[in-house]
Amino acid sequence: MKFSVGLGKEGAEQRLEQNGVSRRDFMKFCATTAAIMGMGPAYATEVAAALTQKRRPSVVYLHMAECTGCSEAVLRTVSPYIDALILDTISLDYHETIMAAAGHAAEEALHEAINAPEGFICVIEGGIPTAHEGVMGKVAGKTMLDICKEIVPKAMATICIGTCACYGGVQAAAPNPSQAMGVSEALGGVTTVNLPGCPTNPFNFVGAVVHFLTKGVPELDSDGRPTLFYGETVHDNCPRLKHFEADEFAPSFSSEEARKGYCLYELGCKGPDTYNNCPKVKFNQTNWPIEAGHPCIGCSEPDFWDAMSPFYEQG
Repeated sequence: MKFSVGLGKEGAEQRLEQNGVSRRDFMKFCATTAAIMGMGPAYATEVAAALTQKRRPSVVYLHMAECTGCSEAVLRTVSPYIDALILDTISLDYHETIMAAAGHAAEEALHEAINAPEGFICVIEGGIPTAHEGVMGKVAGKTMLDICKEIVPKAMATICIGTCACYGGVQAAAPNPSQAMGVSEALGGVTTVNLPGCPTNPFNFVGAVVHFLTKGVPELDSDGRPTLFYGETVHDNCPRLKHFEADEFAPSFSSEEARKGYCLYELGCKGPDTYNNCPKVKFNQTNWPIEAGHPCIGCSEPDFWDAMSPFYEQG
């Protein structure tokens, strides 16, 4: 099948087809992204146009203090394989985990990307150690703090993927010896598009990129999160909500009530205090924690490691 979305954009169609992404799968992906963004099915064409434009948007993806779980979530997503789709619709010019270059070649690629006249989108995964001028976190001899101070001001937009980049994450949990912080806090309040989660759902990441390419920076809440994805609590859309309203709670994970799908609030579920679209946008379009029988731990909230714990006790 000839891959085409009727946009006349050279290169993208061929690259996607060669990687096994059919026109049907691609348009289904675009329709899903449009739905996640709160748009109608017709907006899928605009999503496709943004992802197959003649010049692929340049993305510089930086790793700070983190576990690379958000990158893994993106690379392991299926239907279609989002790694093939994303890597062939944006120009991922720097990503320490998956790039072939190393050493001086990698540094040269980074230098060229951040100084290109067309501009770039900066994506950051991981918190930034700030104690002792940032010496507790370094890449290529530079502190993570200095790297972000140099690169973020040059970006057209900065997207923080994962709770660590947004708010510090596990690195910022007490006693936080490295004084790890989210990007905005570490850089003195610079505006970032925060996509928290541990890990972030890849569709939220793609949706944020598409929104920037088509409409600019999305509307953000007081914690820097796009209201498109984080405008409602997990509790608002939980499939177990009917049990909560009927005072039907599971007393233990091994109980008959748990097997029947009763509410997990008494087992520590933080869904009422957590803003995310997990019930609507399942991981790999398959499942998410509460559906799998595990309470929400509030991973998209600032300071959740401290503020939401103990995780298995009612708050």
